[in-house]
Amino acid sequence: MLKWALIFFVVSLITGFLGFSGVSAATATIAKILFYIALVIFLIFLVLAFMAGSVVV
Repeated sequence: MLKWALIFFVVSLITGFLGFSGVSAATATIAKILFYIALVIFLIFLVLAFMAGSVVV
């Protein structure tokens, strides 16, 4: 998911540089949403890993 967020970010930078501000804003928004979803999934797995570690010990 971070790979797709990075791709959309790069597309946003390129389209912004070329002057397509509408496309740039849309792809930047998609990149931010994908990044936050990936962050939430990471935090959920981090909490689950700590809970599993405490059960084992």
